[in-house]
Amino acid sequence: MKKALIFQGGWEGHEPEEVAHILAGILQKENFDVKVTDTLTTLEEDDLNAYDLIVPNWTQGTITKEQLQPLIDAVANGSGLAGLHGGLGDSFRWETDYQFMVGGQWVAHPGDDGITYNVHIHDPDHPLTEGMEDFTVVSEQYYMHVDPVVKVHATTKFPVADGDHQPNGEVDMPVVWTKKWGKGNVYYCSLGHVADIVRMPEVIELLRKGFVWASR
Repeated sequence: MKKALIFQGGWEGHEPEEVAHILAGILQKENFDVKVTDTLTTLEEDDLNAYDLIVPNWTQGTITKEQLQPLIDAVANGSGLAGLHGGLGDSFRWETDYQFMVGGQWVAHPGDDGITYNVHIHDPDHPLTEGMEDFTVVSEQYYMHVDPVVKVHATTKFPVADGDHQPNGEVDMPVVWTKKWGKGNVYYCSLGHVADIVRMPEVIELLRKGFVWASR
C-alpha cells in the first residue's frame, strides 16, 4: 500500500482542516495509507522519503530550514508532491526554493471571490485530464507567476474582472500544471478556495488523477 502525508494549516480562510479531510478521502479511495498532520514539525521528525506522495495544504505561514530542506530532498529523491490553490501555490512566501520546486506562486485574484470563469482542458487524452471537458467555476480566479518549464494541462483566460492588468490583453493562465523535481513528480491545481469548491466533481477528479500521477 502506498503512503501519503498531508500537512495542513496556515491561513484559516482556506478551511485547511476540512479540505485536508476531503483530500485524505480521495487518497484513501485510491488505497493510500494516509497520515494527516497539523504541525510542520512532522517534516523534520518523520522520514519523508518513506512517503510516496506528500500533499502540502498550508497557505502562507513560515517554515524553518530544518523543516523545508527534508521536504525538498524527499521530492528530489522520488516522493511525489501534489496540492491545490493556496495550500501549495501560496505557501511560505519567503521561501524561493519552495516556489522553485512547486513551479509557481500565487500573486493575485482579480475581483476576489465569486468570479465566474471557465476552465479549459488542454489535453483530454492525457492521463491527468482523460475524459474531462471544459467546466465553469464560481470562485477566486488565480493569477500565477509560473515557471516556464511546467507542462500545462488546463488554463483559464484573463481578464475577467476589472483591474490594472486589463490593458495587457488576454492571457491563458495555467490552472493545472506538472513538472519534475529531481526524481519526483510535481502536480498543482489552482482551484479549491474553500471546501465547497474542492468538492466539485470536476475538481475531485482532477485531484484524484493528479495524486495518482504524482505518487512514486
